[in-house]
Amino acid sequence: MEEKNLHIAMYPWFAMSHLNAFLQLSNKLAERGHKISFLLPEKTQAKIEPFNLHKHLINFVPVSVPCVECLPPGTETTADVPNPLYPLVMTAMDLTEPVIEAILSHLKPHFVLYDFTHWLPQLAHKLGIKAIRYCIVSSATIGYLLSPERKHSEKILTEADMMKPPPGFPSSMIKLSPHEARGMVAMTVTEFGGIPFFERQLLAYTLCDAIGVKTCKEIEGPYCDYISSQFGKPVILAGPVLPEPPRSVLEPKWEKLLGGFEAKSLIYCAFGSECSMNKDQFQELVLGFEITGLPFLAALKPPMGCDTIESALPEGFEERVKGRGFVHGGWVQQQLILNHPSVGCFVTHCGSSSLSEAMMTDCQLVLLPNVGDQIINARLMGGDLKVGVEVEKGEVDGLFTREGVCRAVMTVMDENSEVGKQVRENHGIQREFLLSKGLESSYIDGFVQNLHDLLR
Repeated sequence: MEEKNLHIAMYPWFAMSHLNAFLQLSNKLAERGHKISFLLPEKTQAKIEPFNLHKHLINFVPVSVPCVECLPPGTETTADVPNPLYPLVMTAMDLTEPVIEAILSHLKPHFVLYDFTHWLPQLAHKLGIKAIRYCIVSSATIGYLLSPERKHSEKILTEADMMKPPPGFPSSMIKLSPHEARGMVAMTVTEFGGIPFFERQLLAYTLCDAIGVKTCKEIEGPYCDYISSQFGKPVILAGPVLPEPPRSVLEPKWEKLLGGFEAKSLIYCAFGSECSMNKDQFQELVLGFEITGLPFLAALKPPMGCDTIESALPEGFEERVKGRGFVHGGWVQQQLILNHPSVGCFVTHCGSSSLSEAMMTDCQLVLLPNVGDQIINARLMGGDLKVGVEVEKGEVDGLFTREGVCRAVMTVMDENSEVGKQVRENHGIQREFLLSKGLESSYIDGFVQNLHDLLR
C-alpha cells in the first residue's frame, strides 16, 4: 500500500546555521512530495527564501519575535546580536509559545521538528502532533555531553567528570583537555532563556517521540545506538543531508583573486557567522598563515573589541603578505570557494555545516574548534575518521600559536608527509562514500518510512 504524503512543521532555533540546516532537510522531503510548514522570523524569510527549492510545497510561516528587555529592537536571530545576547534570543523564542500553539492548532501537521524549544513536545502532544527533536550536531556530541548517565540533574559536573566520557560511551578518540572540560562545565549551568542550557537540552531529548539526527550509521553508528539506549527513544537518521550545489557563480573579484594562484596551493579559512576570537588569537592565526609562505584567504569576523578587520591585523602584516594574503571581514560564497581549483586547504572551526560542505570537496582539513560541539566534531574528524589535522592548543589555557597553525597547515599540504598522506587518503574515501550514488536518497527514504512508522 502506498504511504500518504506527510505534513511536517519545522521550528528551528533562530540561528542562521540551524534555519539553513532545517531548510536543507525540508528540500529533500519536499522533493518526495511531502508538505512543509516552515516557521521562522518574519524579516529573516527574505534571507533564506532563495534556498527554498520547492515553493509549491514548502510554505514559510512568519513568526513575530517578541521584544525582550536588553535585546536590541528588531532582533530576530543570533546573527543580529553578539554572543552574550544569544540567551535573550532564546527568551524571545520561548515567548512565542502561545503563537506557535495557535499556528500548529490551525495547520494540524503530522509532525513538528524542533531543536532548542524544549516546551514544544508537550504542546504538540496536546494537539495530537508527534514531536521530533532534529539534531544537526553529531550523535557523538549528544552522547558525550548529554548522556543521562552523567546525572546532570543530581550534581554539578566537575572538570574531571567532563574529561572522561560517560559510562558505556563507545570506544573512540574523543576526549577533552582540561580547558575544554572547564568550558563544557560552565556551559552546563549557563542560563539559556532562563534555564540552564543542558537542562533545556535534556528536556528536548527526553520529551520527544523520536530523535532525528543528520548523520549516517556507517560513520556514527555506535554513537547513534548509544543515544537511543540512553534516552530510550528511536533514533532516526536523515543521512548526510548534503547542501545543494550552488546555483550562482563566484563573484568576479574572488574569481580573479583565486584564479591567480596555482592549483591546490591556497589556504582558505572561515569560522562561520558567529565565532568571534580575541585579538591575540586572531593575530596568531593570521601570522601562522603568513609563516607558511603560502597564499591564503581568511574570511573572519573582526575580533572582540575591534570594529574592523584592518584595525586588528598585526603591525606591518598587510605589507608583508601583499599580493598573496587576504583577510576579509564579510560574508563570502564558501561552497564556491571550497570548490575552486586553487584552494587546497580549509582551516575550519568545525561547525557541522562547514564540515558537510568541506567533505564534498577534496580540500584538506585543518581543524581549529572553538566551543561545544565543534570540539567533539574535531575529535571525530581528526581522531576517529582521521580526515583532518587539528591545531595543537595548550592543555590548560587552550591557546594556539602561529607555529602550531603553520605546522598543521603544512602537514596536510605536504605531499610527502606520512600523516598528510593518511589524511588525504581517508578524506578521499569518506568523500567518495558521501557522494556515492543513491546514499543520500536511501537515507531520506528511510527517514520518511520511520516517520510513517511513528504514526502507526
